[in-house]
Amino acid sequence: MKDVVIIGGGILGTSLAHWLTKLYEGDICVLEKEDRIASHASGRNTGVLHRPFYLDPEKNKIFTKSTSLMYDIWKRYTLENNLPWLEVGTLEIAIKEEQYNHLEKYLKWGELNGIDKKDLTLLSRNEVKNLEPNVECVAALRCKSDTAVDYSKLTEQLKIDAESNGAKFILNSHVEHVKEDDECVSIHVKNISKPIQCKLMINCAGGNSIDIAHMLNVGKEYTDLHFRGEYWIADQPYDSIVNTNIYSVPRHPSFPFLDPHWIIRVDGRRQIGPNAVPVAGPNVYEGIAIDGNELISKIIEILQSGTRKLILNPEFLSLFWNEWMSSLSKDVMIKRAQQFIPKLKAGYFTRKGTAGIRSPVLNNTGKFVSDTIELDGPHTYHILNYNSPGATGAPAYAAYIINRLEETKMLNLSRKNKQPGIWNFEQIVSHFN
Repeated sequence: MKDVVIIGGGILGTSLAHWLTKLYEGDICVLEKEDRIASHASGRNTGVLHRPFYLDPEKNKIFTKSTSLMYDIWKRYTLENNLPWLEVGTLEIAIKEEQYNHLEKYLKWGELNGIDKKDLTLLSRNEVKNLEPNVECVAALRCKSDTAVDYSKLTEQLKIDAESNGAKFILNSHVEHVKEDDECVSIHVKNISKPIQCKLMINCAGGNSIDIAHMLNVGKEYTDLHFRGEYWIADQPYDSIVNTNIYSVPRHPSFPFLDPHWIIRVDGRRQIGPNAVPVAGPNVYEGIAIDGNELISKIIEILQSGTRKLILNPEFLSLFWNEWMSSLSKDVMIKRAQQFIPKLKAGYFTRKGTAGIRSPVLNNTGKFVSDTIELDGPHTYHILNYNSPGATGAPAYAAYIINRLEETKMLNLSRKNKQPGIWNFEQIVSHFN
């Protein structure tokens, strides 16, 4: 019997394995359904290491602290392991005068969240023009230290470190069923004859985490929707039109992925996006469903859950048809981006970039849940709705989770005696108290 089984080999699951094997004696295992880790959200995000200027330090305390703590740690970690690190900066722009107060609010939040004042400044329209002549706005908040990284490579390095400490990663492990009794958890994996048993199971399976929780009748009051975010790569020489990440103050704060942004990847590519395409599952990178059964299953789930209240809401339907469905068109998406980069043309983008899936969670009243959800059973812990900027803060958030499991006696393993280096567990978790 294993001590801990983690379901999900993304950056959060791998961070959990990294900490557990660094801190404790025990049999720690990660189950990943694909043939490599970080195959989905962790490897398909925009690669931005976000500074938390747009996170409310009161409403999003844990997420904010996790994101804030990781900047210096990631910087040292990439240097030590010769991984890519490209500080490109971000301009959060106000397109309209009435959005200026959002920038002032973000400035205040950023300072409260520990961002150095030299890294975070309000710019006038003329100051933005001096920095980026092709950007049009009334004002902007500049965060100099937003950085482009490769989260796939970061996750791979964390996996190497975890394996060197004794973690086992079992790939191609699709979880078909989970059963919990008074003694342990039995995890039935496709193509493995006997169930994998453990004393503690941690579910951090991203877009599949709701489904796994439901196998144990946990979190039945929640469901999820899936939206594919599609990006387009700027062709040369048009990729040099702007040399900073550009985000706009979101028109719909609950759905910031509806607003296109200009992103600089760690390899220098410039991308614009996303389109927001409704799809039936968390891994649908083409079309709307992997197969007909997936689509039918999702429709049934929607009709039987609180989601039906959402899709019957006139305001949501208006948003859906006017925003989401129109965003399927590259030309419409580029037209929106022309509000802040007028020189853009659809013809500058002939290749698609990497698509990712966002899986926002809804409660039984049909409302989107903004925060990460943590639920537990006798021997299971479930992390749901772990969305952007989750990759940035994943190791710090993982430390927070492990500390909670230890305090509640769900995790009861003998501690190792090792020097912390840059991964100082006690120092990190002290910031959450």
